[in-house]
Amino acid sequence: MIYGIWTFCSAIIAFIISATLGRILIPYLHKLNFGQTILDIGPKWHKKKQGTPIMGGIMFIAAILIVTVISTILYNIFAPKLIDNYFADIAHENVAIFACLGLALVNGLIGFFDDYTKVAKKRNLGLTATQKLIFQFASAAAYLAVLGFAGFGTTTTIPFVGKVDLGFFYYIISAIVIVGIINAVNLTDGVDGLNGSVTFFVCVSIMLIAPMLNCLGVAAMSACCAGAILGFLVWNFHPAKVFMGDTGSLFLGGLVCGLTFAIDMPILLLPLGIIYLCEMFSVMLQVGYFKLTHGKRLFKMAPIHHHFEMCGWKEVKIVAVFSAVTAIFGLISFLLVMFGVS
Repeated sequence: MIYGIWTFCSAIIAFIISATLGRILIPYLHKLNFGQTILDIGPKWHKKKQGTPIMGGIMFIAAILIVTVISTILYNIFAPKLIDNYFADIAHENVAIFACLGLALVNGLIGFFDDYTKVAKKRNLGLTATQKLIFQFASAAAYLAVLGFAGFGTTTTIPFVGKVDLGFFYYIISAIVIVGIINAVNLTDGVDGLNGSVTFFVCVSIMLIAPMLNCLGVAAMSACCAGAILGFLVWNFHPAKVFMGDTGSLFLGGLVCGLTFAIDMPILLLPLGIIYLCEMFSVMLQVGYFKLTHGKRLFKMAPIHHHFEMCGWKEVKIVAVFSAVTAIFGLISFLLVMFGVS
């Protein structure tokens, strides 16, 4: 009962902070002329979004940061006293939570510099791909180093298999996965409300999975993230009054990775991140096919959400379908943990 109230309050407070910040941040971004520049190669109807403020991700970043810190402090003080049959390793979970927050914040900062470069130069290209990758791999390495020094080891849990020790390869594979997912989440941001809606369902899924693994602090953090994202979506649903920008999307990429590592099940990024992966692989396939066929395209446009737009799907339909797919795979992930982890 106490756990449920605590988790619910984390989500509600984060929602209120994030949604309220929209009333302050959006007019301020307009005042600074921090508007999105729309590429000519995109769907023509996106041109009407020209000038919509970016960096809106600051809304949910601030909410998540504030509520997670306060919630975790209260968790440390009261959880062992108030929650029946409590036996989680608080120190271990604290490291996972704050390392996750650090990974997300560093990537959000990378996104902020990218967004600022865009608005300062009034174009849709910020940092180069090479610059982003260097910073992202550095952030992933630092994150994994923190976990390593904290004694997290090189094992990972796989449903129906158990603990698997990857040895030194754990760090190499993890770094590639983290950077890959971060960029996949970034690619998912291209339709009003899409990235936020998909990530909302990812966070809700982790919120439900974490208690089964005795990670109540992570569950509360996930609830906080879901609430904060929902508060942002108040302003980002079609027609969007603000975009999260790379500030928000790279932050969410780091967040999703950190949450799955915090429950020692990054393997869940495969089902939970099904939409992110489809977006990423649609771009890779498009580029590869274009080069192999000397100019032909596999999709009408990539990432895949733009393909569906070109096929006549409205933005609201794309968001609804992609969110439903994420919710279904979230349920599958929940069942995998329920029956596959002893």
